[in-house]
Amino acid sequence: MKLHATAIRMICMLMVFTGLSYGQFSDVIEDNSFYIEEAYNQEAGIVQHITNGAYFSSPQKDILLSFTQEWPVGSQDHQLSVTIPYAFMNGNTVSGVGDVLLNYRYQVSTGDDWAAVAPRLSAVFPTGSTDKGLGLGVVGVQINLPVSKRLTEALVAHVNVGATVMPSVKGKDALGSEVKKTLSFVNIGASVIVLVSPRLNLMLEEVTNFVSEIGANGDVERSVETILSPGLRYAIDVDNLQIVPGVAAPMVFSVGEQRTGIFFYLSFEHPF
Repeated sequence: MKLHATAIRMICMLMVFTGLSYGQFSDVIEDNSFYIEEAYNQEAGIVQHITNGAYFSSPQKDILLSFTQEWPVGSQDHQLSVTIPYAFMNGNTVSGVGDVLLNYRYQVSTGDDWAAVAPRLSAVFPTGSTDKGLGLGVVGVQINLPVSKRLTEALVAHVNVGATVMPSVKGKDALGSEVKKTLSFVNIGASVIVLVSPRLNLMLEEVTNFVSEIGANGDVERSVETILSPGLRYAIDVDNLQIVPGVAAPMVFSVGEQRTGIFFYLSFEHPF
Protein backbone atom coordinates (compact mmCIF):
# COMPACT_ATOMS: atom_id res chain seq x y z
CA MET A 1 0.00 0.00 0.00
CA LYS A 2 2.83 2.44 0.84
CA LEU A 3 4.40 1.71 -2.53
CA HIS A 4 1.11 2.53 -4.26
CA ALA A 5 0.70 5.79 -2.33
CA THR A 6 4.29 6.82 -2.94
CA ALA A 7 3.94 6.06 -6.63
CA ILE A 8 0.81 8.24 -6.90
CA ARG A 9 2.56 11.16 -5.22
CA MET A 10 5.65 10.83 -7.39
CA ILE A 11 3.62 10.65 -10.60
CA CYS A 12 1.61 13.75 -9.66
CA MET A 13 4.67 15.71 -8.59
CA LEU A 14 6.46 14.86 -11.82
CA MET A 15 3.43 15.90 -13.86
CA VAL A 16 2.92 19.15 -11.95
CA PHE A 17 6.55 20.21 -11.94
CA THR A 18 7.39 19.37 -15.54
CA GLY A 19 7.73 22.18 -18.03
CA LEU A 20 4.55 21.35 -19.90
CA SER A 21 3.01 24.48 -21.33
CA TYR A 22 -0.50 25.54 -20.44
CA GLY A 23 -3.00 25.10 -23.24
CA GLN A 24 -6.35 26.71 -23.96
CA PHE A 25 -8.63 24.21 -22.26
CA SER A 26 -12.39 24.04 -21.89
CA ASP A 27 -14.09 25.11 -18.64
CA VAL A 28 -14.43 22.27 -16.10
CA ILE A 29 -15.18 21.74 -12.41
CA GLU A 30 -12.47 23.22 -10.16
CA ASP A 31 -11.89 23.52 -6.40
CA ASN A 32 -14.14 20.56 -5.59
CA SER A 33 -11.73 17.90 -4.36
CA PHE A 34 -12.38 15.92 -1.18
CA TYR A 35 -9.07 15.30 0.62
CA ILE A 36 -6.64 17.30 -1.54
CA GLU A 37 -6.76 21.10 -1.62
CA GLU A 38 -6.90 22.52 -5.14
CA ALA A 39 -4.99 25.77 -5.81
CA TYR A 40 -7.94 27.79 -7.13
CA ASN A 41 -9.32 30.72 -5.14
CA GLN A 42 -12.91 31.86 -5.52
CA GLU A 43 -13.47 34.36 -8.30
CA ALA A 44 -14.49 37.90 -7.34
CA GLY A 45 -18.18 38.01 -6.43
CA ILE A 46 -18.51 34.23 -6.11
CA VAL A 47 -18.98 32.38 -2.80
CA GLN A 48 -18.87 28.66 -2.08
CA HIS A 49 -20.53 26.57 0.66
CA ILE A 50 -19.03 23.09 1.13
CA THR A 51 -20.41 20.27 3.26
CA ASN A 52 -18.81 16.85 3.47
CA GLY A 53 -19.07 13.76 5.62
CA ALA A 54 -17.27 10.46 6.07
CA TYR A 55 -18.74 7.31 7.62
CA PHE A 56 -16.69 4.40 8.96
CA SER A 57 -18.34 1.33 10.49
CA SER A 58 -15.27 -0.58 11.69
CA PRO A 59 -13.63 -1.02 14.17
CA GLN A 60 -16.26 1.37 15.56
CA LYS A 61 -18.90 3.58 13.99
CA ASP A 62 -17.58 7.10 13.33
CA ILE A 63 -19.20 9.95 11.40
CA LEU A 64 -16.97 12.91 10.54
CA LEU A 65 -18.70 16.04 9.22
CA SER A 66 -17.30 19.36 8.04
CA PHE A 67 -18.67 22.66 6.73
CA THR A 68 -16.49 25.21 4.91
CA GLN A 69 -17.55 28.68 3.80
CA GLU A 70 -15.30 30.49 1.26
CA TRP A 71 -15.34 34.20 0.35
CA PRO A 72 -13.16 36.15 -2.12
CA VAL A 73 -11.74 39.35 -0.62
CA GLY A 74 -11.79 42.07 -3.25
CA SER A 75 -10.42 39.86 -6.00
CA GLN A 76 -9.42 36.28 -6.73
CA ASP A 77 -5.95 36.97 -5.25
CA HIS A 78 -7.25 36.89 -1.67
CA GLN A 79 -9.65 34.42 -0.08
CA LEU A 80 -10.99 33.95 3.43
CA SER A 81 -12.75 30.82 4.65
CA VAL A 82 -13.85 29.11 7.84
CA THR A 83 -13.95 25.35 8.44
CA ILE A 84 -16.17 23.90 11.17
CA PRO A 85 -15.83 20.15 11.92
CA TYR A 86 -18.37 18.04 13.82
CA ALA A 87 -17.94 14.40 14.80
CA PHE A 88 -20.00 11.48 16.10
CA MET A 89 -17.41 9.06 17.49
CA ASN A 90 -17.41 5.57 18.97
CA GLY A 91 -20.94 4.69 17.94
CA ASN A 92 -22.23 8.18 18.86
CA THR A 93 -21.10 7.87 22.47
CA VAL A 94 -18.96 10.97 21.87
CA SER A 95 -20.05 13.89 19.70
CA GLY A 96 -19.43 17.59 19.26
CA VAL A 97 -17.68 20.38 17.41
CA GLY A 98 -13.97 20.00 16.73
CA ASP A 99 -11.30 22.70 16.48
CA VAL A 100 -12.42 25.43 14.05
CA LEU A 101 -10.07 26.80 11.39
CA LEU A 102 -10.02 30.37 10.05
CA ASN A 103 -8.19 30.36 6.72
CA TYR A 104 -6.50 32.91 4.45
CA ARG A 105 -5.26 31.91 1.00
CA TYR A 106 -3.27 33.93 -1.54
CA GLN A 107 -3.34 33.18 -5.25
CA VAL A 108 0.33 33.39 -6.22
CA SER A 109 -0.25 32.14 -9.76
CA THR A 110 -3.10 30.74 -11.83
CA GLY A 111 -3.50 28.10 -14.51
CA ASP A 112 -2.45 30.70 -17.07
CA ASP A 113 1.06 30.42 -15.61
CA TRP A 114 3.18 27.26 -15.29
CA ALA A 115 0.79 26.06 -12.57
CA ALA A 116 -1.78 27.37 -10.11
CA VAL A 117 -0.25 28.00 -6.66
CA ALA A 118 -2.23 29.23 -3.63
CA PRO A 119 -0.54 28.91 -0.21
CA ARG A 120 -2.87 28.90 2.80
CA LEU A 121 -2.32 30.09 6.38
CA SER A 122 -4.85 29.03 9.04
CA ALA A 123 -5.43 29.73 12.70
CA VAL A 124 -6.70 26.72 14.67
CA PHE A 125 -9.05 27.66 17.52
CA PRO A 126 -9.62 25.43 20.60
CA THR A 127 -13.38 24.96 20.15
CA GLY A 128 -13.29 21.17 20.46
CA SER A 129 -13.67 19.49 23.85
CA THR A 130 -10.38 18.07 25.14
CA ASP A 131 -12.27 15.80 27.57
CA LYS A 132 -14.08 14.18 24.62
CA GLY A 133 -10.95 14.02 22.49
CA LEU A 134 -12.41 16.43 19.92
CA GLY A 135 -9.74 19.12 20.27
CA LEU A 136 -6.30 19.86 21.66
CA GLY A 137 -7.23 22.85 23.81
CA VAL A 138 -4.73 25.37 22.39
CA VAL A 139 -4.50 27.91 19.58
CA GLY A 140 -2.41 26.55 16.72
CA VAL A 141 -1.27 27.42 13.24
CA GLN A 142 -1.51 25.48 10.00
CA ILE A 143 0.09 26.07 6.61
CA ASN A 144 -0.56 24.28 3.33
CA LEU A 145 0.88 24.67 -0.15
CA PRO A 146 -1.39 23.40 -2.94
CA VAL A 147 -0.13 23.27 -6.52
CA SER A 148 -2.48 22.43 -9.40
CA LYS A 149 -1.81 21.91 -13.10
CA ARG A 150 -4.11 21.17 -16.03
CA LEU A 151 -2.00 18.80 -18.12
CA THR A 152 -4.32 17.93 -20.98
CA GLU A 153 -7.94 18.38 -21.95
CA ALA A 154 -8.74 15.32 -19.83
CA LEU A 155 -6.19 15.30 -16.99
CA VAL A 156 -5.41 17.49 -13.95
CA ALA A 157 -2.85 16.89 -11.21
CA HIS A 158 -2.66 18.37 -7.70
CA VAL A 159 0.06 18.27 -5.03
CA ASN A 160 -0.18 19.36 -1.36
CA VAL A 161 2.50 19.83 1.31
CA GLY A 162 1.57 21.24 4.71
CA ALA A 163 2.14 21.32 8.46
CA THR A 164 0.29 22.10 11.70
CA VAL A 165 1.89 23.21 14.98
CA MET A 166 -0.02 23.08 18.28
CA PRO A 167 2.06 24.54 21.14
CA SER A 168 1.85 23.61 24.83
CA VAL A 169 -0.74 20.87 24.48
CA LYS A 170 -1.67 19.44 27.89
CA GLY A 171 -1.53 15.71 28.58
CA LYS A 172 -0.89 13.20 31.33
CA ASP A 173 1.65 10.43 31.68
CA ALA A 174 0.97 6.96 33.07
CA LEU A 175 1.43 8.26 36.63
CA GLY A 176 -1.18 10.99 36.17
CA SER A 177 1.30 13.84 36.11
CA GLU A 178 0.46 16.74 33.78
CA VAL A 179 2.84 17.43 30.90
CA LYS A 180 2.86 20.05 28.14
CA LYS A 181 4.27 19.31 24.72
CA THR A 182 4.30 21.00 21.34
CA LEU A 183 2.67 18.69 18.81
CA SER A 184 3.42 18.92 15.10
CA PHE A 185 1.65 17.33 12.16
CA VAL A 186 2.79 17.08 8.53
CA ASN A 187 0.65 16.26 5.50
CA ILE A 188 1.82 15.27 2.01
CA GLY A 189 -0.65 14.39 -0.71
CA ALA A 190 -1.45 14.28 -4.40
CA SER A 191 -4.32 13.53 -6.72
CA VAL A 192 -5.11 12.81 -10.34
CA ILE A 193 -8.44 14.03 -11.78
CA VAL A 194 -9.71 12.46 -15.00
CA LEU A 195 -12.12 14.77 -16.81
CA VAL A 196 -14.58 12.31 -18.33
CA SER A 197 -16.54 15.42 -19.31
CA PRO A 198 -16.58 19.05 -18.11
CA ARG A 199 -19.28 18.01 -15.61
CA LEU A 200 -18.19 14.47 -14.64
CA ASN A 201 -14.77 13.82 -13.07
CA LEU A 202 -13.14 10.64 -11.80
CA MET A 203 -10.74 11.19 -8.90
CA LEU A 204 -7.90 9.36 -7.17
CA GLU A 205 -6.58 11.14 -4.07
CA GLU A 206 -3.83 10.13 -1.67
CA VAL A 207 -2.80 11.82 1.58
CA THR A 208 -0.16 10.77 4.11
CA ASN A 209 -0.44 12.38 7.56
CA PHE A 210 2.45 12.29 10.03
CA VAL A 211 0.68 12.56 13.39
CA SER A 212 1.99 13.23 16.91
CA GLU A 213 0.44 12.75 20.36
CA ILE A 214 1.47 12.65 24.00
CA GLY A 215 2.27 9.06 24.99
CA ALA A 216 1.97 7.22 28.29
CA ASN A 217 5.52 8.14 29.28
CA GLY A 218 4.85 11.84 28.68
CA ASP A 219 6.92 12.04 25.52
CA VAL A 220 5.73 12.87 22.02
CA GLU A 221 4.90 9.75 20.03
CA ARG A 222 4.58 9.78 16.25
CA SER A 223 2.59 7.67 13.81
CA VAL A 224 1.69 7.66 10.13
CA GLU A 225 -1.77 7.55 8.55
CA THR A 226 -2.35 7.16 4.82
CA ILE A 227 -5.65 7.77 3.03
CA LEU A 228 -6.22 6.43 -0.48
CA SER A 229 -9.54 7.59 -1.91
CA PRO A 230 -11.06 6.86 -5.34
CA GLY A 231 -14.18 8.90 -6.10
CA LEU A 232 -16.20 10.95 -8.54
CA ARG A 233 -17.93 14.33 -8.71
CA TYR A 234 -20.58 15.84 -10.98
CA ALA A 235 -21.62 19.45 -11.63
CA ILE A 236 -25.23 20.60 -11.95
CA ASP A 237 -25.83 24.15 -13.20
CA VAL A 238 -29.10 25.91 -12.31
CA ASP A 239 -28.99 29.47 -13.67
CA ASN A 240 -26.13 31.13 -11.70
CA LEU A 241 -25.97 28.37 -9.11
CA GLN A 242 -23.55 25.45 -9.49
CA ILE A 243 -24.20 22.35 -7.36
CA VAL A 244 -21.47 19.72 -7.14
CA PRO A 245 -22.28 16.43 -5.40
CA GLY A 246 -19.59 13.80 -5.01
CA VAL A 247 -18.88 10.42 -3.45
CA ALA A 248 -15.73 8.46 -2.62
CA ALA A 249 -14.59 5.27 -0.90
CA PRO A 250 -11.65 6.26 1.34
CA MET A 251 -9.31 3.55 2.61
CA VAL A 252 -7.37 4.55 5.74
CA PHE A 253 -4.16 2.74 6.68
CA SER A 254 -2.75 3.42 10.15
CA VAL A 255 -0.60 1.45 12.63
CA GLY A 256 -1.11 -1.82 10.76
CA GLU A 257 -4.90 -1.35 10.58
CA GLN A 258 -7.14 -0.64 7.61
CA ARG A 259 -10.52 1.09 7.59
CA THR A 260 -12.76 1.53 4.57
CA GLY A 261 -15.57 4.05 4.60
CA ILE A 262 -17.80 6.14 2.40
CA PHE A 263 -17.39 9.86 1.79
CA PHE A 264 -20.07 12.33 0.64
CA TYR A 265 -19.46 15.82 -0.74
CA LEU A 266 -21.84 18.66 -1.59
CA SER A 267 -20.91 22.15 -2.80
CA PHE A 268 -23.02 25.20 -3.68
CA GLU A 269 -21.34 28.03 -5.60
CA HIS A 270 -23.08 31.25 -6.63
CA PRO A 271 -22.68 35.04 -7.00
CA PHE A 272 -23.37 37.34 -4.06
